Amino acid sequence: MNVLIFFFLFVFPLYSRQLAREYKIHSYGKSFNGFVAHLLPHEAQKLLEEDNVVSVFPNTHNKIHTTRSWDYLGLPLRLSRHSVESNIIVGLLDTGISLDCPSFNDKGYGPPPSTWKGKCVTGPNFTGCNNKVIGAKFFNLQNAPVTNLSPADDDGHGTHTASTAAGGAGGGGGLDGIGGGTARGGVARARIAMYKVCWSIMGCSDMDLLAAFDEAIADGVNVISVSLGGSPRMFFSDPMAIGSFHAMQRGILTSCSAGNDGPSTMTVQNVAPWILTVAASSTDRRFSTVVALGDGEKAAGMSINTFTPGKNMYPLISGELASNVSRDGYGNASACDYGSLSKEKVMGKIVYCLGTGNQDYVIKELDGAGTIMAVEDPSDYSTTTIIPGVYVDAFSAGKTIDHYINSTKNAQAVILKTISTRSPAPYVASFSSRGPQSITFNILKPDLSAPGVDILAGFSKLATLTGDPKDNRRNVFNILSGTSMACPHVAAAVAYVKSFHPDWSPAAIKSALMTTATPMRIKDKTAELGSGSGQINPVRALNPGLLYNISMNSYIAFLCKEGYNSSSIGIIIGTKGFNCSTIDSPQGTDGINYPSMHVQIVPSNSSISAVFYRRVTNVGFGNSTYKARVIAPEGLSIEVVPDTLKFSGLHQELSFKVVLKGPPMPEETKILSASLEWNDSKHRVRSPIVVYKPTL
Repeated sequence: MNVLIFFFLFVFPLYSRQLAREYKIHSYGKSFNGFVAHLLPHEAQKLLEEDNVVSVFPNTHNKIHTTRSWDYLGLPLRLSRHSVESNIIVGLLDTGISLDCPSFNDKGYGPPPSTWKGKCVTGPNFTGCNNKVIGAKFFNLQNAPVTNLSPADDDGHGTHTASTAAGGAGGGGGLDGIGGGTARGGVARARIAMYKVCWSIMGCSDMDLLAAFDEAIADGVNVISVSLGGSPRMFFSDPMAIGSFHAMQRGILTSCSAGNDGPSTMTVQNVAPWILTVAASSTDRRFSTVVALGDGEKAAGMSINTFTPGKNMYPLISGELASNVSRDGYGNASACDYGSLSKEKVMGKIVYCLGTGNQDYVIKELDGAGTIMAVEDPSDYSTTTIIPGVYVDAFSAGKTIDHYINSTKNAQAVILKTISTRSPAPYVASFSSRGPQSITFNILKPDLSAPGVDILAGFSKLATLTGDPKDNRRNVFNILSGTSMACPHVAAAVAYVKSFHPDWSPAAIKSALMTTATPMRIKDKTAELGSGSGQINPVRALNPGLLYNISMNSYIAFLCKEGYNSSSIGIIIGTKGFNCSTIDSPQGTDGINYPSMHVQIVPSNSSISAVFYRRVTNVGFGNSTYKARVIAPEGLSIEVVPDTLKFSGLHQELSFKVVLKGPPMPEETKILSASLEWNDSKHRVRSPIVVYKPTL
């Protein structure tokens, strides 16, 4: 028996109208043309053979990638900018939004900007919008059996990302006293439009994602933030690439999360060159949890522990000593594996567990009082525990705790409430996905990084703090980590720059943010493929000096060079009879005026040879001279021709090329990292240069 498959069609509606009427689920037509339908494989193949069909691909499901950060980035809350920011509309494609969060209070707001053409859809747990959250829609084209068919956020993810980008500064922030202060978004007076595309029962469907792009573009948003993704696909089979391309055509830049599959290489997602792909980095704040032992010693670890301890200590036992002897051999008791522990031995005690973490769920089920989880490779972010809990380093604090347990018959401990401390920053988070990408080999992705570790922002009371239904804690704020949290930081930075430079193109704003970013502290070799140009510096981006702009014709020439079909390109750009042979083939290794430079050496035993052609536009001072400064490692020769750019006026454009040469890279060397900086004594316009040798 053949099973019906969902297929997206990205086409002009000039064919097979009868087939479309019979099997159609939804038509896209506000910002681009196409439809989604129930089709059998042979029907999809037949449509693919039509001349005016760009692509046919199966519907898949994507997944979501999650105060102090804005102060850390140096972006002030400027009261004088409120009237300008209030005309900016940030559109988010996410899990919905909760207006119970104080970040979305609309006190002091006037009506939505006249450019706004969207609407607010109501439903269960969502009675309407206000002058802060001016739009809310939901998409469930598969008719999945969801309980709350509305824009309401029953996950918390969408509320968190929305408040990070544009949450208002009203109301105190903090999670049960942790990370207190005034929580606010980067553009605190901007408006918000939420497009709910993610559902707990099925994730984030391609068809819903593309429908949301279609609506958001037509509604008049100025910036789009999408903190979700899936496996990289060719651009015309990727709804993220398709939707963001049409947004770019309308002057809208899309910020997307890079994914949470680090530190492995070749895991980065959302890699189209017109997307701003965001990695997760740290801020100078971390959350620390201390364990006080009965002998007076203390051990520190990481977690988000919201529980306030009582006056007395609790009995402390290790998983090994709490073993369920009646079921010997079932799981690893030292690691507190499910089923390996005795409830009688655990009840009312704090349990010390070896392993990879998350044993707090096991100990809670056994009525334990808390969990100390000793891990060999501690993470660089904090996790909210379902009972009092902390993650400690097995080789330092863990040894101290284990020794204490085995040196007394009356071991006791108490897990204190989490506090915030300062730490060196920024660095790339271990979970943040790394390049190189697998679609366009010679474009460096991610593009840049933004705070994505331990981010305090708004949350929905429809969800528990941990997402576990047995957790009874609910709050209008929460602390989350992920590239999902980094993405709206960059969306806000885009909106901030756009509010000062409304005439700049999406590529120009992207260039300004990339070339003014702060270089990262590299903790591991793969991080050089994970940080892009560095961590965003929104204030510096207002005056970048030079811009690497990319026109629509440049994107078209790039697509031609990448081997995309002429007729498909013609359909997507809306030009009948388009032919790549009429376009001058772009020069250079990557063929596009990108603000970073990247080359993969294939085959890996080849000599290094690459040429990058670039053009920069002067937006600094009328008469200015920029000199090139190159930093390169041994074994890599970099020549910039010319090495001096003399501008006689604003908006003047000058060209140069960057030539890379070198012998084959040593077997043990996988990455060579360099940089080019144009300097006029007032501006530093920096581009990273990365050479990567794939593993044989």
